[in-house]
Amino acid sequence: MIRTWCLNDAHQSLVLASFGGGLPEVVYWGAALPAGEPLEILAEASVADVTGGMIDRNAPLSLCPEASNTFPGQTGLSARTRDGSVLAPVFRFESEATSGHDLTLTFTDKDLGLTLIFDLTLTPDTSLLKLQTRLESADVIQVDWLAAPVLPVPAHTDEMIEFSGRWCAEFLTRRLAFAPGARLRDNRTGRTDHAHFPGLIACNGRTSNTQGEAFAFHYGWSGGHRSVAEELADGRRQVQFGHASGSLAAGRHFASAPLYATWSGSGLNGAAVRFQRHLRERIVTGARSPRPVHYNCWEAVYFDHKLDDLKAIVTRAADLGAERFVLDDGWFGRRDDDTTSLGDWIVDARKYPDGLSPLIDHVRSLGLEFGIWFEPEMVNEDSDLYRAHPDWVLGPADQIRGRQQLVLDMAREDVRDYLFDHIAAVLWDNAIGYIKWDHNRVLPVVEAAQTEGLYALLDRLREAFPDVEIESCSSGGGRIDFGILERTQRVWLSDSNDALERQRIQHDAALFLPSSVTGSHVGPRHCHTSGRTLDIALRAWTAAQRHMGFEMDPRELGDDEAATLRKVTDWWKNNRDWMMHADILRLDSPDPAVIAEQQLAEDRTRFTVFAAQTRTSDQILPRALRLTGLDLSATYRIALANRDDAPRLSRGAPLLKDGPLEASGQYLMSHGLTLPWRFPETVWVLEGRKL
Repeated sequence: MIRTWCLNDAHQSLVLASFGGGLPEVVYWGAALPAGEPLEILAEASVADVTGGMIDRNAPLSLCPEASNTFPGQTGLSARTRDGSVLAPVFRFESEATSGHDLTLTFTDKDLGLTLIFDLTLTPDTSLLKLQTRLESADVIQVDWLAAPVLPVPAHTDEMIEFSGRWCAEFLTRRLAFAPGARLRDNRTGRTDHAHFPGLIACNGRTSNTQGEAFAFHYGWSGGHRSVAEELADGRRQVQFGHASGSLAAGRHFASAPLYATWSGSGLNGAAVRFQRHLRERIVTGARSPRPVHYNCWEAVYFDHKLDDLKAIVTRAADLGAERFVLDDGWFGRRDDDTTSLGDWIVDARKYPDGLSPLIDHVRSLGLEFGIWFEPEMVNEDSDLYRAHPDWVLGPADQIRGRQQLVLDMAREDVRDYLFDHIAAVLWDNAIGYIKWDHNRVLPVVEAAQTEGLYALLDRLREAFPDVEIESCSSGGGRIDFGILERTQRVWLSDSNDALERQRIQHDAALFLPSSVTGSHVGPRHCHTSGRTLDIALRAWTAAQRHMGFEMDPRELGDDEAATLRKVTDWWKNNRDWMMHADILRLDSPDPAVIAEQQLAEDRTRFTVFAAQTRTSDQILPRALRLTGLDLSATYRIALANRDDAPRLSRGAPLLKDGPLEASGQYLMSHGLTLPWRFPETVWVLEGRKL
């Protein structure tokens, strides 16, 4: 007997089949199938042959490949009894339930008292799959590995794009060829991490930003994760995601985090837009609209908090266009450097003898919202909290310290109660609308309970203070994922305010993240993390590509620099209402020195193109830049928003230098735009409207 199910929308179809009551297998995933497609025939057509040197039936590559079926690759479940005996369940169909676009499939092994449940959703308006595995046991067992629903990728997608990176260089991408064996990434840092963003894209050599097929995955979990991209000896391929090895404790109830996935027939952008829209429309809640221009004081004052200086900085930032002021690290305990006071969330009376009210009153008198920095999950040994509760620390006493700090055990209810009470007291006593929530070290041990405890605390704070926005920061981009973004409204993409580095980081992060949640700041003239000195125009236009902010001492700006920053900030404010809901489309630049993207409005009637010249090009003339996502037969008017920035060495007369260009979508996507020559470390900004 064959049972079949289909998750389907206008863009893609996922067809599942259960043979003889066994676990469901994906027998089709790709472009949307026509109505009435006979699913049972597709299931029968998926059965592969056997030949010499093989067992008599191919082991199913199911949503949870089973060892009991002699599966030759990485299985979807690894579990033991309390006495250590290996469990090899044989699951059989129990029930199904549908509700709207949700499908739940339940399978049991009655002899072992195990129930395996798959929760499957395809959201039609964003065309994103959300897939989760749950395991229930009658007895206490130890689960070493539980994969989210396992998906195959076809033979013609013979490459994968994976993500790595480091502090100040997040979202690095690498293309690797599939080959026999398993590509395993096991992130045991206890956080999403700079080096292990939980994403993967299966594609092939013909896949670009704008063309070709892509199967994209993201594991929505803020703790350590494990991923497997495997090519079996028989040629089949599978992708698995789950929690990091060793992070699941013994128990009776287990669940993977949601795995988000989609198929695209229109290149990487097709998948990226679905992730961007789903995050913006379905996951992030409670975000300010319009998004306020952000100012953070960290790179202006660090720990040296002086009320008069801070007031002067706020006044200058407001004059430049800031609408929110965030007081960063250094306001609490006796926090003069990073060796002390984490955990003592009480206002430092030395720096603020009258509390935070004088500063907050000044900020609000200028029309700005006030925000504040916390790092709640951490503790310094030189703190009142640690002296009172050394037993609250996660991990062994002789562990290696990280950034002079230890980690609190967030699985403990008393720890969460303490943190809630102290954070809530600061919020209740002060007019605060925003929290920058930091997390500056990896964990000494990997436990899923640590992340679950964090989620519980954030959920409690969100319920008590629904109007307070929260930013996820972890030494910059160390905790960015859909799990944390269910509870926050913004991410700090990187501690690097170097605009050249930001161009690349933002470009690659756009494969998953929309502008509205991605913080990007105008840093100091002399960058604190790279040592480079960059022009204010590059820094400002780079920040204007995402949720714009400033993070420098604004008093350092000369008159010309201040005028440029005001101009760009005003431009961003005039465009933010549509840009914060726009699709970020990465352009296939024929010049590797140019990073280019096109932000296309929801109604597709307007767009902005940012083309950053990151270094000197190998050729002397700019290469035509082809656009994407336009109506072929429509006419568009395009103008350079910053054409006054053309240097003297641009001596010719390209049309865009002197006025707007009007051309068809066909021309703009087939031939592209001829841009004026420019120096490296500059950005052209083009505005387009459909006529």
